[in-house]
Amino acid sequence: MTDSVVWREVDAQGVALITLNRPKVLNALSRELLDRLATTIDETAADPQVRVIILTGAGRAFCAGLDLKEIGAGRGSLGQRAAAAAGDPVAALHRCKQPVIGAINGAAVTGGFELALACDVLLASTQARFADTHTRVGLASGWGLSQKLSRAVGIYRAREISLSARWVSAEQAQAWGFVNHVVAPDALLPAARALAAEMLQAQPGMLERYKAIIDDGFALTFGEGMTLERQRASAFNRSVGADEIEQRREAVREGNRSRS
Repeated sequence: MTDSVVWREVDAQGVALITLNRPKVLNALSRELLDRLATTIDETAADPQVRVIILTGAGRAFCAGLDLKEIGAGRGSLGQRAAAAAGDPVAALHRCKQPVIGAINGAAVTGGFELALACDVLLASTQARFADTHTRVGLASGWGLSQKLSRAVGIYRAREISLSARWVSAEQAQAWGFVNHVVAPDALLPAARALAAEMLQAQPGMLERYKAIIDDGFALTFGEGMTLERQRASAFNRSVGADEIEQRREAVREGNRSRS
């Protein structure tokens, strides 16, 4: 691992691993880390070789949230200083067209929790845990936690998590629906890479297209989402030939037979 606050590697299959690298301070989001992480996500998303991204943390935490001591130094309000001096990695994740797998290796607290929820799929180590401490530290959520969590777990559970600021274990997070899978710590990155490998079986361009329709439709009412799906499907499917689809179906059937 290099001395950089963000470490990135891209393998030959097109899977990018982005690692928050301030383990001594639990990967707290300093100005430098905010800027570098946002830039790295944007640069990685713009790389035509990258098809899937994995986001994780170095050391024993995923992310302890904003480095309030560092960002709070100086004059003016905390929000003004953070906005003026730092990039926005959550916005960068929202701009990202590729699927992002969050490999949550340890604690994800407040801003770190929001960073995790900005990923598309969450895998968690048994050592992972989540907490929303906005009410305890007296700051307002600005990266979507107050809205995303209730949509993921239901409004009653979201109120419990956020108003109490209590810890949520990886196992509880999975039971409540915002973590997809929980694995042993040493199995976390292999599990994330295995999931990425399955995603890479998609036809070129389909990961981005399907992610977009899921996300765009989810932001609408159900009826509006259904209309959007029909519109995009009609426009896209006209460009696909029947023989081409049958060949792909046969390849999928062969793959299923070989695994059974």
